Amino acid sequence: HLTIDQLKRILEIEPEVVVHDLHPDYLSSKFARHEQKAPVLAVQHHHAHVVGCLAEHGLEGPVIGVALDGTGLGTDGCIWGGEILVCDLVSFERKAHLAYVSLPGGDAAARYPWRMALSYLYEAFHDELFNLPIPFVQKLDRHAAELILRMVQKGVNSPWTSSCGRLFDAIASLIGLRDQIAYEGQAAVELEMCQSHTEEGVYPHEIQESGSEQVISGPHLIKEVVHDLCAGTPQGVISRRFHNTMIRMMADACTRVGKETGVDRIALSGGSFQNMTLLTGLTRLLRLEGFEVYSHVQVPTNDGGLSLGQAICGGLTYSGRKGKFQESYEIH
Repeated sequence: HLTIDQLKRILEIEPEVVVHDLHPDYLSSKFARHEQKAPVLAVQHHHAHVVGCLAEHGLEGPVIGVALDGTGLGTDGCIWGGEILVCDLVSFERKAHLAYVSLPGGDAAARYPWRMALSYLYEAFHDELFNLPIPFVQKLDRHAAELILRMVQKGVNSPWTSSCGRLFDAIASLIGLRDQIAYEGQAAVELEMCQSHTEEGVYPHEIQESGSEQVISGPHLIKEVVHDLCAGTPQGVISRRFHNTMIRMMADACTRVGKETGVDRIALSGGSFQNMTLLTGLTRLLRLEGFEVYSHVQVPTNDGGLSLGQAICGGLTYSGRKGKFQESYEIH
């Protein structure tokens, strides 16, 4: 409150609407809920990411928004992070996403990437995972692993997630890079850094239809990585094949969405696009497919740029702008 009051004095403004993230536990959300002087609007995290990119480039949409990051509450109550939306500045519709897996321990799974590796292994192999002849399984603390899996099986503090960041964490731990992080994104950074720059392989992958959405398979990808580990494939080669596959999967999903909707502009946003291999590779492939591709230049692609998207969406919604897509917002 002190910071807000100081900014209002310095800028000589009185806000007409308070905009915050959809997640109810963020400090900004708690502040907004207690705001009595102005109406309040909650904006979905990944939509705000894409809107921030649109605003930076002076675009209004519609666009295909690819939002890849670690965590953001979705409209279905799950933790999103591997999303393909069709959207404008005030509304969106989710068209594709990474397959859901359990997030064991919630936020703790981000601090301990081995938990995500275990969750993905369980999704792919179930109880047979303990028989896999790979170093990750051989060095597992069996008691700790079984405790985590009981959480997953019972759904105790293990929400579903489609997070791209957590998939990167899982691969980094699975190939032996990092089981515990010292700073946010460390496992994903080290996964990118260790890659072989001469490897051109791509893993087989699946995109399945689920109602009106496409589901981009993560567990299928894990099986391919395990196959490489069993064959003694070097870390750098697996990392590069994983990056190549992520790029191809996302490009394939975007192409499907483009054919369905007729939208030929794509905006890339979210913290995972700090990974230059992912950003440059996906941009190149999408342009080859005939898309106009936009990404951040001046505004941070991670959550540092989130407030711009929230402000644009909130301001336009407050002024009465109507969106074209299923998910729109209400002022409270």
